[in-house]
Amino acid sequence: MSARHIAGRGTGESLWLRSAWIRHMTCLRTDALLEGAGRLVVIAPHPDDEVLGCGGFMMLAHAAGLDVLVVSVSDGEGCYPGDPSWTPERLRQARREELRAALGALGLRDAKTLMLGVRDGGIGESFARLSGDLAALLRPDDLVLTTWENDGHPDHEACSQAVRSAVTTRACRMLEYPVWGWHWANPSSPELACVRAVRLDLPRRTCLSKRRAIACFTTQTGECEPPIEAPVLPRRVRRRFERPFEVFFA
Repeated sequence: MSARHIAGRGTGESLWLRSAWIRHMTCLRTDALLEGAGRLVVIAPHPDDEVLGCGGFMMLAHAAGLDVLVVSVSDGEGCYPGDPSWTPERLRQARREELRAALGALGLRDAKTLMLGVRDGGIGESFARLSGDLAALLRPDDLVLTTWENDGHPDHEACSQAVRSAVTTRACRMLEYPVWGWHWANPSSPELACVRAVRLDLPRRTCLSKRRAIACFTTQTGECEPPIEAPVLPRRVRRRFERPFEVFFA
């Protein structure tokens, strides 16, 4: 992760929820976000990013009749370097299983998944290959979701750049979702003033399903065996993704 952006406890959730930036954000319905889309393609740098950033939208798109394709660029196997209990080999398998369980919790058991196996932490090094592979995968009627280009994590930003290149080639539509942006940014950050942000309000049942899906990533919450002392998604971080809405940058 980028020490410049992702350090300390991050911006408190109460500050985000009180902010005029969120209160005055344009709110769109699912059908408006999906307008003209024949398929939803969600591209995540690591398993869990897609559920954190847009798990609710994935559920609502599926309920609206769209096919959903989930692409994991890496397996997220590098999140606990040096931990003898959670080696990259063990994490690679665990995180794939967690993703399958999370999609099931979202009611997306029939969603297609594609695991590209790019090295965790090395997405930027694979930019040319990745953008070409994604361009071959996409269709002009796809709505493509991926992480924000200024998210603060090198893999997230590199993934966004590769997706944007592929989307441009295929002339399809793209939305970005912040993940670590909620940590390092604050409502007055100049980077946020440069984006067109829209909000999707989520029904209560969708929110509950999304919470269950997030809980499936036990290696990230630390609620695994053996437990992880400093997990990537402690309770204070998970709160950012348990809101009754999701935010997308157009």
